[in-house]
Amino acid sequence: MPDPTTPRSVSRRAVLLGGAAALGTTAVGGSALANAFALPGAGSGRPLADPFTLGVASGDPVADGVVLWTRLAPDPTADDGKGGMPERVVPVQWELAEDENFSRIVQRGEAQAAPELGHSVHVELEGLRPGAEYYYRFRAEGSVSPAALTRTAPAPGTMGELTMCFASCAHYGEGYFTAYRRMAEEEPQLILHLGDYQYEYAAEDGDVRKVLGPETRTLANYRQRHAQYKTDPDLQLAHATAPWVVVWDDHETENNWADETPEKPDSGFLDRRKAAFQAYYENMPLRSTAKPKGIDMQLYRRLQWGDLTTFHMLDTRQYRDDQPCGDEGNVDCKERLNPDRTITGSEQERWLLDGFANSSARWDVLGQQVFFSRLDNDVDDGVEFSTDSWAAYVANRDRVANALGESKVRNGVVLTGDVHRHWAAEVQTEHENTDSPVVATEFVTTSITSGGDGSDDGKQDVLAENPHVKFHKNRRGYVRTKFTAGELRADYRVLPYVSKKDAEVSTAKSFVVEDGKPALNEA
Repeated sequence: MPDPTTPRSVSRRAVLLGGAAALGTTAVGGSALANAFALPGAGSGRPLADPFTLGVASGDPVADGVVLWTRLAPDPTADDGKGGMPERVVPVQWELAEDENFSRIVQRGEAQAAPELGHSVHVELEGLRPGAEYYYRFRAEGSVSPAALTRTAPAPGTMGELTMCFASCAHYGEGYFTAYRRMAEEEPQLILHLGDYQYEYAAEDGDVRKVLGPETRTLANYRQRHAQYKTDPDLQLAHATAPWVVVWDDHETENNWADETPEKPDSGFLDRRKAAFQAYYENMPLRSTAKPKGIDMQLYRRLQWGDLTTFHMLDTRQYRDDQPCGDEGNVDCKERLNPDRTITGSEQERWLLDGFANSSARWDVLGQQVFFSRLDNDVDDGVEFSTDSWAAYVANRDRVANALGESKVRNGVVLTGDVHRHWAAEVQTEHENTDSPVVATEFVTTSITSGGDGSDDGKQDVLAENPHVKFHKNRRGYVRTKFTAGELRADYRVLPYVSKKDAEVSTAKSFVVEDGKPALNEA
């Protein structure tokens, strides 16, 4: 793990990915498909301009496979959302190799990029070696994509180590995505994105970068917006460095939506939701099990990283009851204590608790969106909680917290995004009882850009009001973690600004959680 106090080194991997476009033209001998990577003009019809403007990505690794993704778009930000592609199916060849020169090909094949899915490709590989690194690339219409790096999860029964970074909340208009580049430079084995990958808003006065198109409502709008984000070179580098595991929050569709309830009355919301879900699938390295069916999409899922870590990736938007108290932000009302209120939905809650009951991992990790620990924002005599947090669904939250303490979970960890600030907290079993026992730890990542440069506001009064909350920082960045059998280390990585390019990264604070002891220890 790079030392944040020393200048960044340039690794073999960084050189590869920095020059991926050049390496992508390397000829591979052998079969006709291999020759297709070396020879020009093997597409059907008139060759397109470079269709790989959105880069490539991989995701959802398992012990014997991973998903490879790309989306063809020679004119990526076209208003019609079609990316400059014709209304026909385009064959896309792919290769997977053990080396960056593609001299040791492991698998190759062909996928079909269809207009019905925005000319996206999701290749689900099987039969790979556990815990192995691979390089991959695509070819279509006479062009070869950049090369990229991915890996499979370790085999069951393996402990080992895992370096994983997680992030959330990247508003294109509010800053440069330098944090993604710095995250790639950490050379993580895995990246989690916990929501607000893109924002639905139109351009606003004061934006650092111009957002294209209107507020997103149609499939064409969402495709164009995702494409604009994907053209960012820092984001492309982060995708090319490691497999990603993604879940959404609200802005991939609309601010503060809840199940079938929009933020404000809108008779067309379900059509908007359907369009947003389809565009999300088209633009993420997800398995076919996540392919939307109308207004529904199966996004919550579980991934194993050997016996070291189980990731329970939650969807806290699609099944939640509407925010209580008029969705007014920081308030208190009896409605949030209603035992029938849910943020997960009953089926997802059962799935999660079953996963806890059958766990054999050293670390069970919830990858989810909104603040889980108690955070009382009233520093006087009252209490105020965010209605867009688990505090608005107390009974549901407490069932999950109690299961973390009473099931087979050995070490429970909650990872959170949403709030555009770094936080660290110890999770108690009962939200309303500040004397209840601690059963897990929570690490909240700040945003990639949302909220702008930030400040050194320390919220000392809020920390004093919530003694189980150990840290706060209002800067942009991400969290770098390292899991081992004996401990979890979390480094809060921060940038001094995002309103300009190329900010350096440093560590604001580090915590260690020891195996079997759910407490935050300053490192």
